[in-house]
Amino acid sequence: MNAIQAYNYDTFVGEKIDPWLRLDKSPPLGLTAPNFSLTTLDGRGIRLSEVWRKATYTIVEFGSLT
Repeated sequence: MNAIQAYNYDTFVGEKIDPWLRLDKSPPLGLTAPNFSLTTLDGRGIRLSEVWRKATYTIVEFGSLT
């Protein structure tokens, strides 16, 4: 089974979701994230530092549990 097949689980239950959370690998609250490139919903490129100039508090989500 490849990563895509494993990620697209058939039921929303803890034993299938927990391996993807990896909360122990998340940076601690308050730590500044590295400045990296993002793609906006309309396809433009933007650096995270540009987002910070517009909004003091920023949440970046990778992936989805829905």
